[in-house]
Amino acid sequence: MKQQKRTIAIVCGGDSSEHDVSLRSAQGLYSFFDKERYNVYVVDMKGTNWQVELPGGTTSRINMNDFSFQENGKTQYFDYAYITIHGTPGENGIMQGYFDLVGIPYSTSNVLVEAMTFDKFVLNQYLRGYGVRVAESVLVRRGQEQQINKKQIIETVGMPCFVKPANDGSSFGVSKVKKPDQLAAALRVAMMESDEVMVESFLEGTEITVGCYKTKNKSVVFPVTEVVTKNEFFDYDAKYNGQVEEITPARIPAEQAERAQKLTMAIYDILHCNGIIRIDYIISPQGDITMLEINTTPGMTATSFIPQQVKAAGLTMTEVLTDIVENQF
Repeated sequence: MKQQKRTIAIVCGGDSSEHDVSLRSAQGLYSFFDKERYNVYVVDMKGTNWQVELPGGTTSRINMNDFSFQENGKTQYFDYAYITIHGTPGENGIMQGYFDLVGIPYSTSNVLVEAMTFDKFVLNQYLRGYGVRVAESVLVRRGQEQQINKKQIIETVGMPCFVKPANDGSSFGVSKVKKPDQLAAALRVAMMESDEVMVESFLEGTEITVGCYKTKNKSVVFPVTEVVTKNEFFDYDAKYNGQVEEITPARIPAEQAERAQKLTMAIYDILHCNGIIRIDYIISPQGDITMLEINTTPGMTATSFIPQQVKAAGLTMTEVLTDIVENQF
């Protein structure tokens, strides 16, 4: 008897500044999925407007009670959700809580892990307790901007430093501050994206990123990518408008690459992650590896880091996605 095809929702969109980037990731994922094995639909979400794209260019509204939809007069149900929302509500635990309530397995880590990895300051303090090297940072909450001790912040993090939204999945709102009198303006920019802002030490070195995933049967860590940009830092234009050179495998000693890969797998286990994650690091001139941030819904266009790394590993995105989905069943 032929096995019935599972129905997959590629859940994209969301409410952050990277809504449109998420749509591009969804199209990438749609092209990668095995259509012989799965029925695949793209679900675009913004606020409470959830629409599934149907063949022929029409759409159907998602019933939020059970995540079902109508197609040709019939009610269709999803077996699995592949979340590719960058930012809220897909990267901070909100969608994960919803899918837990309606009983649909999904591609990311659970509510707690997503909420923690989304909050950069909380994540850094947590992982520091496990011996993971992270940059020095200070948290500033909305309403505290006038009370901050600029001198104390500078003594803690040094100059130059980065000011970034503490709990936002996008590249928006990030500033590199070179002088103390630029701090107030940078805080205002970051506060447009998040109620909590992190002032973090600037780290000199080689920026790298490495992805991995685990299933019940295997652990897969991808080759390391080196990130080279002529911009001040790896900002939105560097990330999405081609103002960056991405070199896979990275031009670093094999020993450093191996350490970064082992650290990535160790962090995956510490947090008890699920699905594909990608972790960004800085390697200092002395060879120290400092974690910058964790991406639990990494970009999935054909030119994004993960598809590049998968190709360099001699794998295909189709088989990797099949691994991720089937691990839940």
